[in-house]
Amino acid sequence: MAARTPALLIKQIISTLAMLTIIAVLLWIFAARWAPSRATYPLQGIDVSASQGEIDWRKLRAGGADFAYIKASEGADIRDTQFAENWQATREAGLRRGAIHTFTLCHLARDQATNLIATVPREPNMLPAVLSLEFMSNCTARPDQKVLLNEIALFIEMVEAHTGKAMIIYTTKDFEDAYQVSSAINRSLWLRRMFLKPSYGSHPWVIWQANNQRRIDGITGPVNWNVLQP
Repeated sequence: MAARTPALLIKQIISTLAMLTIIAVLLWIFAARWAPSRATYPLQGIDVSASQGEIDWRKLRAGGADFAYIKASEGADIRDTQFAENWQATREAGLRRGAIHTFTLCHLARDQATNLIATVPREPNMLPAVLSLEFMSNCTARPDQKVLLNEIALFIEMVEAHTGKAMIIYTTKDFEDAYQVSSAINRSLWLRRMFLKPSYGSHPWVIWQANNQRRIDGITGPVNWNVLQP
């Protein structure tokens, strides 16, 4: 068997790299456009924070966003800099909207709930507030399960007294595996899995975060795309 010449080897490498590039581009295009079927999930929407920058909410609604969840606060002392603007703009665009609090294991629940309550107005037509539970790079604390569940229960109690609505718990698989929150606290679940339906959690989800690379008119860059369980 004849050995391949350096020129032939280089040509084969270039051809392979070109094919991989084409595949990567096709995957990017697929991810940017993909959303679960509207026939199965009629109500679909986004979740955003200040990281999305300025948003044209009317274009988003025209492009198929039925609802929006907007980050309001994080921990005990962080308020999303775009929350007030996004909250007002979604109302003007006619989108239903709700607020998200990102929970940190490094702050007391009472202080975090106070932060959310001070940030989000109580409105009868708002969607249920969301408690986002995931491990964060800026907090390495890992409290005992019983301690954390008690803290989460206190947070929920305080926020629900303010909003008048049962909260939704958003949790990632690694957080759920570590703390089993869904089996200990009976609240509706918002789960995350890209392109495939989530299979974790102790009971069925009501919101599925299905694509974190969706592109839609009104936002520069990718955005999280979610569907409601019909």
